[in-house]
Parts: sequence; structure tokens; C-alpha cells
Amino acid sequence: MTFSIAATCPLRGEFGVAVTSSSICVASRCAFVRRGTGAALTQNITDPTLGPRLLDLCASGLTADDALQQIINNQPHVEFRQLAIVDQSSQVAAYTGSEALGISAQATGQQSVAIGNLLDNEQVVQTMVDHFEKITANNPEQPLAKRLLEAMDAGANAGGEAGPVQSAGLLLVSDADWPTVDLRVDWHETPLQELDALWQRYQPQLDDYKTRARDPRIAPSYGVPGDP
Repeated sequence: MTFSIAATCPLRGEFGVAVTSSSICVASRCAFVRRGTGAALTQNITDPTLGPRLLDLCASGLTADDALQQIINNQPHVEFRQLAIVDQSSQVAAYTGSEALGISAQATGQQSVAIGNLLDNEQVVQTMVDHFEKITANNPEQPLAKRLLEAMDAGANAGGEAGPVQSAGLLLVSDADWPTVDLRVDWHETPLQELDALWQRYQPQLDDYKTRARDPRIAPSYGVPGDP
């Protein structure tokens, strides 16, 4: 019931994921990032503990592929899961269990990995990766968030999920110990469009929020009533 993409931007040291689903509140269960470590996705019949486990394994020094293999070898019910990981060296890996729902597929690129289940067709995730990698090659300075959103749009235009999607999320980490972007649309008729609109609202303020956390003395005004 989900299609998603995880990727990295080595130029900025960023990791990010974007995800959408017919189920409510998809990002809370499926999307995980960690500074200096990577980005992970866990979906299909979802076990939300697997995203942090994959990142823990990468933080311990394992590659994306080795971390994923450990989960596959040692986790019960793994045949019901669909997983993806990008690590600190930009290596990517994906797994689709034999019990994945409907048309399921995965695709990997140089800096991105996409997975999906209950898809309209098998080419959806490959289209997402191809689109992301093309944008990255042509315009590596474009914000990772925007590249992820455009890849999601490409997947939706290629057929997306077999049924209508209702929720979406965008999660990124960069040079802070917390996610610098954590935007969610939890029940909407056009969640990807709404997510893009949220990103456009938030992008101009992103660095200001990091400054407020690090040094409030030089932080810009919020520009709201009561704020001098």
C-alpha cells in the first residue's frame, strides 16, 4: 500500500526519504533517518522497529547490504516486509519479501533506492530512481527534498499505487542531530501535492530554525504577533 524513495546528497551530508500510501500516517511507521548514518524505509506489512535497526547496524560499521542481510537472516516474519537502506558511503540496498502485497518492486541507483507494493505496475519504482538520478546528475545543487518530491511525482505519474493515496511524508537529516525536515500529510485527497506545498512554505524557514536551536541570540524573528 506504499511507494517510497530513500536517498543521500553527499555534497551536503544529507539523508532523506519520501513516502506515500493509501494508509493514514504512513511516515510515522515507514521513514527513518540518522545524521552521518543513513536513511531507511520499512513498509508492506510494516514493522516500524526495522528502520532503526538497519540504521543501528550501519552506525556499527556495516554496509547497507550487510545490514540488510543481517535483518533478513535473523528477523522473524521477514517475508512480509519490504525494506530499503542508503548508508553513509552512499551504498544502497533493498529487499522485498515473498509475501509482499500485490505488484511489488524495488530499484536501486547510485545514490537512491525505491520500493513499492500494491503498485499499478512494476515500472513505478524504477521510474522514481531514474528520475532522481537524472536530476542529481544535471543539478546536484538542487535541495535533496525537492529531488525526492520530484521523484515521487514521477512515480505517481507512472501509475503509482493501484488505489488512491491518502498520506505522505518527507523526512531529512543534515548537519543537525535532529531531522531538519519532517513534513507529513496524514489524510488528504492529494497528499503529494499538499506535501510539496508544505515544503515550499517550510524551505525558506529551514535554516532559521537551526539557528534558533544553536544560538537564540542571533536568531531571526518569527514575525508573529507579540514577537519583537
